[in-house]
Amino acid sequence: MPDRLDITWIALIGLALATILVPPLVPRPLLGKALLLALAAVKGRRIVLDFLDLRAAPALWRGLVSAWILIVVLFAWLTSAVVALI
Repeated sequence: MPDRLDITWIALIGLALATILVPPLVPRPLLGKALLLALAAVKGRRIVLDFLDLRAAPALWRGLVSAWILIVVLFAWLTSAVVALI
């Protein structure tokens, strides 16, 4: 039976393939960027929880790191949205 790191590797490979497929399949650039950033957030969270072993850390640390990932992704999307509107 595969352990958690094996499952995370498979998930990361699938997410990377999805990242490659999103731009040609999504006709709206802003929606495509949002989708790419959402995939990046999921990948970042999987890496932090499983490879940096924060899954076993206190809930406060997991929450802080997850919030940091979310803030970075939202800031990147907001930046791309502002650039698209200019």
